[in-house]
Amino acid sequence: MKCWFILQLKFNHMALKIIKGVWFLSLMAFLGAFMYIYASLPENVTLLEGDSAIELSRDTIFYGFLVVTGITNMLVFIVSRLFPADQSQFKTWFYGLVISLNLFFIVALAFINLYNSTEKFDYSNIGYVIYGSICLVAVWVVSWPVYAIFRKNINKQTV
Repeated sequence: MKCWFILQLKFNHMALKIIKGVWFLSLMAFLGAFMYIYASLPENVTLLEGDSAIELSRDTIFYGFLVVTGITNMLVFIVSRLFPADQSQFKTWFYGLVISLNLFFIVALAFINLYNSTEKFDYSNIGYVIYGSICLVAVWVVSWPVYAIFRKNINKQTV
């Protein structure tokens, strides 16, 4: 039993190291896409057209995304400090959540850029990507409570 616990702890620690690397890559991918898209945005960015049109300056979009992404990714460091080392499963899940949020931010920026470009584009094709990234975030959010309940029930059965 003790050997199994040590093996599981080493596996959880290795998974946490791998997902930290993936998180860093997702953050770098966001920053690269963010700078590229910011450079190609017009001075006034349209978010919604029609009767209730919403237009923001590209600087507002820049600082808004920078603040939201900065706070989201800073939470990784806060969670890392608040939870002890034996909570590596939760930390791994949280890193995965931030990775999926970074992916959503990239998709949202790409859609805003595409919407404000002068190119003709069939927007129904990008709906799958947008909804897919939203579903990924939702599934990731729900996965931890489901995992915790499943783990709790398994531990009750073994005792």
